Amino acid sequence: MKNLSKNPMFRYLILLTICSTVGLQTWRTLFNNFSVEIVNLQGYQIGVIQSVREIPGFLALLVIFVLLIIKEHLLSAVSILLLGLGVALTGFFPFYQGVIFTTLIMSFGFHYYETTNQSLTLQYFGKEISPWVFGKQRSLAAGTNVIVGVMIFILTPVLSYTQVYLLFGLLIVAASLWALTMNPVDKKIIPQRKKMIFKKKYSLFYFLTFMSGARRQIFMAFAIFLMVKNLISLFRR
Repeated sequence: MKNLSKNPMFRYLILLTICSTVGLQTWRTLFNNFSVEIVNLQGYQIGVIQSVREIPGFLALLVIFVLLIIKEHLLSAVSILLLGLGVALTGFFPFYQGVIFTTLIMSFGFHYYETTNQSLTLQYFGKEISPWVFGKQRSLAAGTNVIVGVMIFILTPVLSYTQVYLLFGLLIVAASLWALTMNPVDKKIIPQRKKMIFKKKYSLFYFLTFMSGARRQIFMAFAIFLMVKNLISLFRR
């Protein structure tokens, strides 16, 4: 496992995973406060935005067609670039349609990276090592979430929402541009099949994944938003 630190693809995916985590955590942490305090959105509008945010997740199944014209590791970097742009631009569009627009950009980047990340990890590290690689990515992502949360807590009293979004977004963009110059590909790896495969024996996994997404969507779309809105209303009295 220690030798993996010297593996170019391992380092590549770790960097992009950290960027993906920074982007999503920044967007998610500030989103509800930004929506209530700056954009003055209502519950219905939040529901629409959160639904739109999941459209790229559904369209991620089309990634196999995108891979016909672009290499997978490059698509990962481009996805992180889109994620960073979406986060950086969020504060510059403080209105309903603008939030939908930046959310779509951010979400396309996040979901397409998650798709290619899993694919590259399984392709390059196999069944024996990939669980450890996934675990390493998740542990670093958890640590990154904590760090980003602390940084946002420190920065928000002195910076505006626009400035915080821009700061983190530009950092992600810079990292993605660096990743675009890298070539971590191992030509000895057997190319994977570029087609969709569905198996009946995985039907329970498909169902549980769907239900997990539905639960998360309901919680994020309404529970947190209502809490933030009520707290802000209380403090404004």
